[in-house]
Amino acid sequence: MATPIFTMNILNIISSPRKEASASIKLADGIIDKLQAAHPGSSVVVRDLATNPFPHLEEAKLNALFTPAEARTPEQHAAAKHSDDAIREIMDADVIVIGAPLYNFGIPSTLKAWIDHIARAGITFQYTANGPEGLVAGKKVYVAMASGGIYSEGPSAGYDFVAPYLKAVLGFLGMTDVTVVRAEGLAIPGVQDNAVQKGLDSVTIAA
Repeated sequence: MATPIFTMNILNIISSPRKEASASIKLADGIIDKLQAAHPGSSVVVRDLATNPFPHLEEAKLNALFTPAEARTPEQHAAAKHSDDAIREIMDADVIVIGAPLYNFGIPSTLKAWIDHIARAGITFQYTANGPEGLVAGKKVYVAMASGGIYSEGPSAGYDFVAPYLKAVLGFLGMTDVTVVRAEGLAIPGVQDNAVQKGLDSVTIAA
């Protein structure tokens, strides 16, 4: 009997504005290529936060997000659209690939804005008598992280606020299966030329 082919819905989150020059985009694309090779027919939805950034949360948007959907005014529905769309995308995805360049030791503001829109009490997490509970379950997440220096180990490891933050906030929302794939040393001669390929070589995709 033939083994059934498992196709996946893949969500690709782009946060770098550097397009073809971006190592995080190249790394994410390579991960997605491996996913599609292992699971032919899988679909990809691209959310480019650099080209179409999410607005930062302000009073009108916060009020809309705290208002039940059935009670929102037309203006509040419009204000909540980014958040509702982003949450629908992650709920529909089986695998999420997040491109995350390290900017000044943290994530780009575009990626932080996206996180602010998907972190919704009562929808993507809830507080219970036993503490907070993430509601986004059953997802596999790959963080395609790019950095000019070496932050996975050594004296600069303590300056990496990308991987720890993303693993913490995604885990809070229920996405605990997170693999960080690094293209690092991109500004270091002798390391930079192979940094993306080294990161891709570390990724093994189960069929």
